[in-house]
Amino acid sequence: MSLWRHLRAILLLPGVVTVPIPAAIIALGGAEIGWGLESPWGALPVIAGALLILLGLGLWWATVRLFASEGEGTLAPWDPTRKLVVRGPYRYVRNPMIAGVLLVLTGEAALFGSPWLLVWAAGFFAANAVWFPRVEEPGLTERFGSDYEAYRRAVPRWVPRRRPWSP
Repeated sequence: MSLWRHLRAILLLPGVVTVPIPAAIIALGGAEIGWGLESPWGALPVIAGALLILLGLGLWWATVRLFASEGEGTLAPWDPTRKLVVRGPYRYVRNPMIAGVLLVLTGEAALFGSPWLLVWAAGFFAANAVWFPRVEEPGLTERFGSDYEAYRRAVPRWVPRRRPWSP
């Protein structure tokens, strides 16, 4: 599987959502690193933001790796997985990629002190909350049939399970 396939999908989907759009939001709405809090309190949102971004990137990386190695595809709708991926973070939640992107966006909002980035994160989540049940999940049911249906019934869409699911 070519590296370019994955890079293109990453750059065009979560990459655009987490880099140029937030950069434009910050350029237009400004940033206040530390949310204007006096030292040392101003370091707390910076540290929290950096940790959220790292967690989000880790989750993002894990999903891309699984899509490539197990699913034989990418995260892009134009080049989807050929096999259903139900390992790793997918044992806890059906949409760990979206969770990873939301962690990055929330981390950016905390790091840069931008309420507008929080609005962007909420809008991104709202769009996906509509997209997944109306488009993505019916497509997965069509591609993977009863295997996906069993997975869908057992693993929550957004809030992770406490214990990993085993097929």
